[in-house]
Amino acid sequence: MKDLKKIALVCYIAICTLLIASCSKDEEVTPEPQLTPSEVLASTAWETTNAKNNKGENVVLTDANVSNFVGFAYFKSNGTFTMFNLDDSPKMQGDWSVSADGKTRTIVAKNAAGETLFTRVVDITVLTKQEFTYRIYTNNDNKAVYFDIVHTPTTHKEPK
Repeated sequence: MKDLKKIALVCYIAICTLLIASCSKDEEVTPEPQLTPSEVLASTAWETTNAKNNKGENVVLTDANVSNFVGFAYFKSNGTFTMFNLDDSPKMQGDWSVSADGKTRTIVAKNAAGETLFTRVVDITVLTKQEFTYRIYTNNDNKAVYFDIVHTPTTHKEPK
């Protein structure tokens, strides 16, 4: 009888151990899916938060060299975009794309009738979920002088 009690106790402990072990938290972390450069750009709304010159110095966003590139940008996954000034006034709309290697972004600004106003291709220097920075040149013949336009994610709702 004593042996039966010992066997029952050992079985009870073994079952409890299995139950506790099976209920422990799964330590495996599921990796975040790898996004394409276009998916990263379309994943959030962006706000211009800084600009830097070719010397790495901060440039005020009202500086004439960068002020036209300042505002809120909304890149949609369907390849369209809208941009607004920081006061929510409309800036431009149209189509956009990012090269497969993530090195350039192209926008085709269009008027309300859908006619192309201009096309701008810029070099992307940073494109992550935390930052989108592209480079503009004041003179395309002199690549030594440039400004990096820095954007960070924003929760700012797209104006209507």
